[in-house]
Amino acid sequence: MIRDVAGSYRRALQCTVKHYCGWEPSADSIDALKAEGSWNNDWDASLELLRRRGGDLPDRQALIAVFSGFYFGGDPEGDPQLWRGFIGDEPLLVDPEFFGLLSARGIRWGFVSGAEPPSARFVLTQRLGLSDPPLIAMGDAPDKPNPDGVIRLAVALCNGETPQQVTYIGDTVADVQTVINARERQPAWCWNSVGVIPPHVQNRTNYGQQLIDAGADHVLDATRGLLELEL
Repeated sequence: MIRDVAGSYRRALQCTVKHYCGWEPSADSIDALKAEGSWNNDWDASLELLRRRGGDLPDRQALIAVFSGFYFGGDPEGDPQLWRGFIGDEPLLVDPEFFGLLSARGIRWGFVSGAEPPSARFVLTQRLGLSDPPLIAMGDAPDKPNPDGVIRLAVALCNGETPQQVTYIGDTVADVQTVINARERQPAWCWNSVGVIPPHVQNRTNYGQQLIDAGADHVLDATRGLLELEL
């Protein structure tokens, strides 16, 4: 987890649902939905909340356009300087030094993100200043908890050879389940699932327990805590 999306992706989800039905889901209701492990994609999560609310569902492509209007506030493929949406309200939770420390320890790192490629690239390259970071974003692989993206990234980071150990860190039940599914797909590899409690969560104990119950090997209060783990 490298950015706090409570005021951006989560806010866009809330505004999108409200746009269609007049009801704005609470942060707790979104967390509860995400805890089911099947709604990592915020477009699909928006549709699911609308379905459970009742009434006719909007066309998915139309909903994506509404969501993107809130989140990007401009052309997602255009100049980020022209974006006026919620993407500008994302506090970073790590800094470039974090990745330098990982590299200094001989740890190869990369990103598997459910975010649209323009959003992911903007954060990684422009805001964090990372040079050509290994990235698998939305559309590059099936959505989590499908493990294809994590497995592909691990192989790429090891130049096609078998990884000795793979640690995947994320803040949702879907992230944890991705590792569980990867273990089934590649049982000979050593897998670690590290859960991180997002900053916006009020009941941190309950959220952490949800990650543990889902199968997380470790749960952290912040991504930087990864540096303190004995993996």
